[in-house]
Amino acid sequence: MKKDLVILRGLSGSGKSTVGQLFGTKAICSADDYFVRGGKYMWYGAGLPHAHDWCIRKCRRFMKKQAPIIVIDNTSPRERDLVPYQDLARQFGYRVHSIIVEHRHVGVNKHDVPEEDLEKQRSRFNVKL
Repeated sequence: MKKDLVILRGLSGSGKSTVGQLFGTKAICSADDYFVRGGKYMWYGAGLPHAHDWCIRKCRRFMKKQAPIIVIDNTSPRERDLVPYQDLARQFGYRVHSIIVEHRHVGVNKHDVPEEDLEKQRSRFNVKL
């Protein structure tokens, strides 16, 4: 059985979550989900490391269940952001696909991320081709 790990990368509001839904899997891991409490998004900077650890653990659980397609829906601007998922993929026999999602729609990101934060994301973003 082929198993695929799809890592969606892009700035906040680029449409990663929307693209992730196109894969038709319930095995979607997003650090943003860590910040949802009672149906409301409650982001706080100090929680970010915990959110990413939580997301990695969620991915591992899906891999242990051998989900055929797992989607990672995070900004992942740096190559090092991919490493934990690549390591898991090797361990559990998943092929890895990295997809860059560009902001090509006229919309505002659903979490109202300020432009200055988006600019910080842009400055960290690197792609290894």
